[in-house]
Amino acid sequence: MYRDELGAALEGASMANKTVIITIVNRAYTEGDKPMLDIFLDGFWLGEDTRQLTNHLLVVAVDQTAFERCKFLRLHCYKLKTDGEDFVDEKTYMSEDFIKMMWRRTRFLGDVLRRGYNFVFTDTDVLWLRNPFPRLTLLNETIDLQISVDKFNGNQWSQRNMINTGFYMIKSNNKTIALFDKWYGQRNNSTGKKEQDVLVELMWKRVFKRLRLRVRFLDTNYFSGFCQNSRDANVVSTVHANCCRSIRAKVTDLMTVIHDWKRFKDSSGNKTMESRWSSHLACQNSWIS
Repeated sequence: MYRDELGAALEGASMANKTVIITIVNRAYTEGDKPMLDIFLDGFWLGEDTRQLTNHLLVVAVDQTAFERCKFLRLHCYKLKTDGEDFVDEKTYMSEDFIKMMWRRTRFLGDVLRRGYNFVFTDTDVLWLRNPFPRLTLLNETIDLQISVDKFNGNQWSQRNMINTGFYMIKSNNKTIALFDKWYGQRNNSTGKKEQDVLVELMWKRVFKRLRLRVRFLDTNYFSGFCQNSRDANVVSTVHANCCRSIRAKVTDLMTVIHDWKRFKDSSGNKTMESRWSSHLACQNSWIS
């Protein structure tokens, strides 16, 4: 049977149930004194029951420098064709190039679904501090999409939660493929909007309901971020550097999270660590310009 490069990459990273962890990087995320990709991998190395998950991580590079860095790190790598677009350097949040890159990402991930693979998509600015799969697979047979939120309203089924497409788990089926087709199909009618904004609009227009999608919104106590910290380091699985404008600020504050995590681990899970995450000052200041 013929396999193209993407098919081979997905098969190489896949779990037995055809689930893959996917992240997307460019040169800006792989260069520097402490690249974002290295910090991302530090999370897997320092986390609880996370090291083996890198065997199922597919790093999708949008330029040659990022691809070569991935290969150097001996990860599962795939170089994405970008149709002549230049996604090499840092794309400032909500800039035209940033929006183009987010739509190219959506198109690629839809292709993964069409190939029959379930996946967890994770931005590279998400630290995996604990294996999230026990919390994601408990109800997985009945849920099509489980997606992170900037702030959790207390109800995991409420479409009033403000979704964040930087971390989600999705099953490959006719419903989710239809969602991605509808989602990507809106790109030319959404000037000035990032792909996340369009997905929110589709949700509010009851597209999830019409497609009969079962969607779960992830509690920030377990799937945390800078917009809303987890209250309890004893249970948190992931920490996302959301509500942050620049790579430099993300790197600074994610390094602080790693320092906090090491301190927590050294204290053998002492409950006094609760609610004591350091402030995300670099990210807060990144909006002042």
